[in-house]
Amino acid sequence: MTKNQSTRVVLISAAAIIASVLLANAQSLGELARQEAARRKDVKAPVKVFTNDNIRVIPPAAPPVAQAEPGGPPARLPRLKRPREAAGGAGPHEDPEFWRKRMRDALQPVTQRLPAGGRPEPHQRAHDDFYARDDPYQRAQIEVERNKTLAEFERMKKQQLELEKAIEDIEEEARRANVPPGWLR
Repeated sequence: MTKNQSTRVVLISAAAIIASVLLANAQSLGELARQEAARRKDVKAPVKVFTNDNIRVIPPAAPPVAQAEPGGPPARLPRLKRPREAAGGAGPHEDPEFWRKRMRDALQPVTQRLPAGGRPEPHQRAHDDFYARDDPYQRAQIEVERNKTLAEFERMKKQQLELEKAIEDIEEEARRANVPPGWLR
């Protein structure tokens, strides 16, 4: 044997010994599962789960007290109103019914849906009928109807895109106003 071959044999033998030692020390998945089951049996107290009932409510701080005349009772400062209260209550943007009605009004015109295939069904029928006819007069009449249908379809596509844009705008405005998503349903 040459020096190169003997070095190779030694390295392969060392790798085999290291692998066997590592495999002997490795735990099987079943053994790990048994250890975890034993650990869980040893746990006595359940884990504490916090809910809103567990949290102590801290009352708001008292409003600042103004300096009163010497010897008299302390005078309280008047409560400052928030801007929406000063305007006479909650604004329309803070009312769930406002957002529901607005979304309902935006969805109302969406009564006709475009067909899934991309072409309106009457247009497809006119297209098929056009090529099934041999008479040039009948083909001309069908072509006129087909063009009307196609123009109507394009108008409907444009209208649907406008409606989808309006709905996206309402959703974006609601998101910026921190409106809960449930108010838009």
